[in-house]
Parts: sequence; structure tokens; C-alpha cells
Amino acid sequence: MKKNLYLTFSLNNYLYGIDTVYVEEIFNLPELTIIPELPHGIIGFVNLREKILPVLDLNLKLGYLSPDYRLTDSIVVLKYEELRLGILVNQIHEIREISLEEIATELNDQRELVVDEQRNIINGVAHFPDEILILSHPNNWFYVDETEQIVSLQNYLQQDILDNSHLDEGQTHDSEFLLLQKSIFCPNATLEERKVFKQRADNLRLSAKTQDFKNFKTLAVITLNDHLFGVDLEMVREFTDIYHVTPIPCCPSHIVGNMNLRGEILTLIDLCGLLLNVPSKGVIVGSKAMVIEVEGIVAGVIVEEIYDVMFSLNLQKVTAIPTTINSINAQFCQGAAPYQEKIMSILDIPKIFLKGGLIVDEAV
Repeated sequence: MKKNLYLTFSLNNYLYGIDTVYVEEIFNLPELTIIPELPHGIIGFVNLREKILPVLDLNLKLGYLSPDYRLTDSIVVLKYEELRLGILVNQIHEIREISLEEIATELNDQRELVVDEQRNIINGVAHFPDEILILSHPNNWFYVDETEQIVSLQNYLQQDILDNSHLDEGQTHDSEFLLLQKSIFCPNATLEERKVFKQRADNLRLSAKTQDFKNFKTLAVITLNDHLFGVDLEMVREFTDIYHVTPIPCCPSHIVGNMNLRGEILTLIDLCGLLLNVPSKGVIVGSKAMVIEVEGIVAGVIVEEIYDVMFSLNLQKVTAIPTTINSINAQFCQGAAPYQEKIMSILDIPKIFLKGGLIVDEAV
């Protein structure tokens, strides 16, 4: 039974899933450029490394009211055919494996699709402990004339960038791209929030030519005992819900037990005692596991919450663990870095797995 990977996210109290084949990157919501007469659902554009990216609010496209945008919102960049599109989401969740057989094409009465756009966008629902509305191929989301209008505006704004590419950094100009902005993005935001939105937009605008992408690493961001931790995504095989766990006799407290993951026996470990020197909360309702593979060792790490699954970290922003965070065992961290106006610690996964006493090699 073939399973596809779906990035799951929440928007306006609904849970959605999109095939990861379309997902290119994820970043925090920046200030958007608002121009008149946008196609239905498009709320603005952002200059992403000198490429104009249209941003869609699915709430509007699906016929719902759109709430005020927040600093905690994110943009998921989708790439399909020749068009790149950003969609606004409230919170990123984990990546889930879902087979086509697990997706029902008919929704229940509470999820009746009454708007044509809803029928085009929502492909079905996957019934898990929670319901995931599965989104269709992004090409189905717009009518032909809407797509043509988006591409036309995109090309127009892109040309404006090219026309002013000769200017030095910080030099001002009478850009049509700037003059077109008729409305203030997120008018209900505070002055401090607007500064953050603008700073994010300025950072995204940096040319790809001026950035050394060897200095960027993609992380998963999780929480343990209310602390944020970043994990190198290259070592994360998947995220999964925790179901029935079988305890293992005569094991240290950090070895929680085994669970069956699609026929593979997965050992679950709890890092709280190692990283934070706090008692383990064990497996509680809603607990999830991050499946890690390091040098042939595979284990599931219990996590409380998955904040982000594709966070792009500039390694130049990694600093030493602040002395004020004395509750974290710094020897198992590579440093600290900003994440959504907070500080997260970057886990040294190889050191934790190979030198953290997680491997038990004793005969019973």
C-alpha cells in the first residue's frame, strides 16, 4: 500500500494536509505588498530573494472570513509547473504518511462543501484521531483567467525588480513596486509587530547571489518541557503518533518502551532527563515521536509539540547557549539561535545518540 507524505498545518481551526511533493520551503509571515484588484484569495506579494511570490489566504478562497494575521503565522511555498505560490497558515504541524486508501472523497455533514472553490481545493479527508482535509493539486485552485492574472502581475512586479537591480543596497528609488502598495499590510498590528513584519520582508529580499547557502541548515523545531529545540532535518526520518507502547524490563528510565511502526519495532526514548534534568512525563494523550536515524541507529524521540518541520536556519545566527538558560545541559547542544522571537537550542543528535548513554548493551 503506497503512502505519500503530507505536510499538515492548521488554518482557522481546521487541519489541512498538502502533498510534500509541492512544498519548497517555509518561513515566518513577512510584510506583504498589497496592490489593487488582486485575484480572489491572493492577499499580496513578497520579494523572495529577488523573485516575486504571490501569497494566498485559503480562508478567502474557501469562502471563510479571514482573521487578523499574526507574527506566529507562516508561509508555505508551493512549486507546481511554472508557478510558485505562497499559502498562509496559522501553525505548521508534522509530516504524516497517508495512503490514498485512507482518504475519503466524501466528507461528512459537518464538512459539506458548498462553494465551488471548496470542491476544487479540498480533495478529501483522512480520518485519524483528528480529521485532515487533504488539499488537491494546486493547479486546481484557480480558474484559467485567475492564473493568467496572477502570472501577469507577477511578471510586472518582477520586471520592476530587474529595472532597479543596478541600485546599490540601501539606495532609494521611485519604484513602481513600492508605489503600487495602496494599503497597509495587517493594519490592526501594533507598531512593534509591523517592525517585525517589515524586518522579515527585508531579510527575505536579500539576493540569492549575496547569500552563502552552505551556511543554511533545515531544522525541525520541537518542544520538550516547554523548551524549544532544533533538530537537523537530515537525521529526522519522519514524525509519527505514539500508539501502544510495550515496556522493556530492566532498562534505564529514558528507555520508555517499544512500539510497532508499520512492522518495524521502534524503541522510544525520552530526552528530558538527559537534556533538562527533569523527570519524564512519559507517554501522554497526543504524544508524538520523532524518528531519528544516526549511523544505522534508529529510535523514536518523544516530543511534546512539533512547532516546525522545515525551518531554514542561518548558521551565522547560532550563538552559545545563554547563561540565563541554566536548565539545559549545554554539552548536548551545538548552540542557540532565534526562532519566532524566541530562543531555541540546537541539539547535537550524533553526540546524544552515541555518547549520551542511550545505547543499552547489557544482557538480562
